[in-house]
Amino acid sequence: MIVLRLFALALLTSSGNGLALPSVPFTGFEPTSQSFIVKLKPGHSCQSHFSRIKGSLRKVESSRATHFDSRIFNGYAIKLDDQATLKSLSLLDSVEYIEPDAIFSVTSLVQQTNAPWGLHVITQSVTFPVSNESSEALNYVYEYDSSAGQGVDIYILDSGSLRSISLFHVVVDTDATAQKVLEVLQREKSGRVTFMPLNRLKPKSVPFPQAPDALPLIDRLQFDPLHRRAFEQVFGKTAVCENLQVAAAYVRSHGLNTITLEGDKVDRKGALTGGYHDVRRSRIETIRAVKHWTHKYEADSKILAEIKAQDAQLEQEITKLTGEIQVLTSKRAQAQATRAGLADEAYALDAEKAQLTLRIEQLERAKAEQEADTRDMMLRREAYEAEMKTPLAAGLSQEEIDEMEELGRQADARKKALLEVGKRKTEVSDIANLKNMLEIELSESLRRKRDELRTKLDSLAHVDTDDLESTGADLAAKTQELEALNDSITALQDRIAETEAEHDKLTSEMNKLMAQVEKLQTQQVEDSRGISRQQKSTERYLTKRQVMLTRKDECNTKIRDLGVLPEEAYEKYVNDRVEKLVKRLHNAKESLKKFAHVNKKAFEQYTNFTKQREQFIKRREDLDESAKSIEELIESLDRQKDEAIERTFKQVSKNFEEVFEKLVPAGRGRLIMQKRLDMDQDDEDDEEAGQQSSIDNYTGVSIKVSFNSKVDEGLRIQQLSGGQKSLVALATGMLKQSQTLGLWLMYALYQVFAIQKCDPAPFYLFDEIDANLDAQYRTAVASMIHALSSNAQFITTTFRPEMLVRADKFYGVLFNNQKISSIRSITREEAQEFVEQETAAQ
Repeated sequence: MIVLRLFALALLTSSGNGLALPSVPFTGFEPTSQSFIVKLKPGHSCQSHFSRIKGSLRKVESSRATHFDSRIFNGYAIKLDDQATLKSLSLLDSVEYIEPDAIFSVTSLVQQTNAPWGLHVITQSVTFPVSNESSEALNYVYEYDSSAGQGVDIYILDSGSLRSISLFHVVVDTDATAQKVLEVLQREKSGRVTFMPLNRLKPKSVPFPQAPDALPLIDRLQFDPLHRRAFEQVFGKTAVCENLQVAAAYVRSHGLNTITLEGDKVDRKGALTGGYHDVRRSRIETIRAVKHWTHKYEADSKILAEIKAQDAQLEQEITKLTGEIQVLTSKRAQAQATRAGLADEAYALDAEKAQLTLRIEQLERAKAEQEADTRDMMLRREAYEAEMKTPLAAGLSQEEIDEMEELGRQADARKKALLEVGKRKTEVSDIANLKNMLEIELSESLRRKRDELRTKLDSLAHVDTDDLESTGADLAAKTQELEALNDSITALQDRIAETEAEHDKLTSEMNKLMAQVEKLQTQQVEDSRGISRQQKSTERYLTKRQVMLTRKDECNTKIRDLGVLPEEAYEKYVNDRVEKLVKRLHNAKESLKKFAHVNKKAFEQYTNFTKQREQFIKRREDLDESAKSIEELIESLDRQKDEAIERTFKQVSKNFEEVFEKLVPAGRGRLIMQKRLDMDQDDEDDEEAGQQSSIDNYTGVSIKVSFNSKVDEGLRIQQLSGGQKSLVALATGMLKQSQTLGLWLMYALYQVFAIQKCDPAPFYLFDEIDANLDAQYRTAVASMIHALSSNAQFITTTFRPEMLVRADKFYGVLFNNQKISSIRSITREEAQEFVEQETAAQ
């Protein structure tokens, strides 16, 4: 499966000798290594030449770079490093000559309009990599026949501008491959792409003109022969012409797509594309640059990662070396400190020698003590073995108890003696320590000073007579100091002698006491044996007692399981023998087997249930008292509710009558509380009778009004006209269902004017409330609103003039030509004019 991204290569043309200038200046001529131009003799073509040498010189065929246009230069270029093959090639009869190829460096780029024809002596472009890491190059070096000479014109055609869309199609081997790739793209949602399957491409061959002023573009492109169908599909019908007139002529005569050296394109369908084209901004060059910099970025990223890893490793090594330097520095400082203390180490060794001698003496004494302890432990073991062989006694006799108490007193006395011996040993140890300190001071301080003074005296003995006078005072002072030191040494030696004598005396006393201690320890071992025997006997009795207590607890548990027992059962059998009780227990168990199905805890359960019954009865009485209190609270709340409803209805009814009388001076209006009886008969008019009935019988509020009499019965709201209903609605508002409790249902009356007196709102919004009112009622409503506006704000929309008379502020809603509404503040006159226009229009 082959998937290849198709890119067109740049086309390079050059002109031969003697052509018109301007020409591109060359700054250097450099022969290429192992690159040669092979010129064939007339009558020999490249195809016949290669077929002839195919068997003998295969290396020439594989090393061929490209061949020139046979119409201009019959030959080809090769790269060979084998001189023998090159020599064999030059001896062929079809070869005219072989010469080294050369590289010319271009120092500037000149764009020339209407340039002379220069497609002859053209070679294949060779890409030299910029660095070892990149396989692509941004700069191009072009090869020419050295015979072309100076004054060469270079033409670079961007084939990417010719087929800018087809350049990015994907070439695949078969349509099956395209289908598989398409499925992957759809699954990954990677976008759209156009495929060119080679097995489906069948480009038509187009006859190109055999003329020097038109060359097939596909012959100047380098590509893999495997992809030839794709290149023929894109560039197979395109020719390169000298100028626009020639290109247009070939389009008409041969039906080709043509392109000029200046970049102008003539399509066979009639489209003409031209103008300035910057070859430095080619799509192909951009893709190559992106590819080059992508590779370079990846390589540099890899190098950067390696550098960072090396950097981290170096930092670790630096940290490690820094730690080692610090360790070595500390070791060096420690060595210097140790070296400074070596001078005092000699004196310390003498003191250490004395301490070791003292330590040896202490170890010897400890050894003697350990041997005594070993003998003591042997005696104890023998005593334990003898004790294990003695029979166990049931208890201690009185004589043994007296003996144990006596031994206890003797042990206390011997402990006191041991404490006294310990104190003596401490005193001896303190004296020995004092002796050692004196000896250390004598050896380290006094004797050292004595040696120094003697050394100075010896040095003074060799001083010249001239210096005797200057050192006389020093000599006297040193002599006095030496005498003082000798006196101190003598005193310390006397003190040491006294200390040694006292030490010897205390040592003899301590030995006597140690003998006594050993005797007491022996006696103590014997006493310990007797005590151990008694302790073991006591432990056996305690173990037996614990077992009995455990059995007692088990028996008590079984008694509790039997249930409640009479009090006499705990004292009746106290004095009986155990054997008799066990026999009676066995007989009782045999008798109880007959009553295994009887509930043994019935009496206990009866007692518990009786207590629970008394508790439940008491709890019921408490709940009855609580229920009575709650019922009294509910009755009180019902009365307060009834009173509140009747009080609110009376107040609202009074306000309604006042408001209706103001709106309709010649009429009369009343609110009537409806009851269940009203729902059946629909003729109840007595307000007082409604208030005396129970609130639970209330079902709503009805309205009766009269517009022309204060004594007439009046009409209900259902019997009024539209305008009259609107007026009553202004006075009463709307009925809204209230909360329900139990079976009673009540409607609370919301008003605009009547309820406003009870609970005023901050503002009211009316929408054409006077639309269906008569003039006299509109005037009355306007007056009422004006009277109530001192405590609240009223906003109303109207098309009637009565409201405008009492209003304070006016806003007009206007429409423009686009039928868009807007609102703005207007004057009273403008408002009245607008209302009059609306009235006249109606």
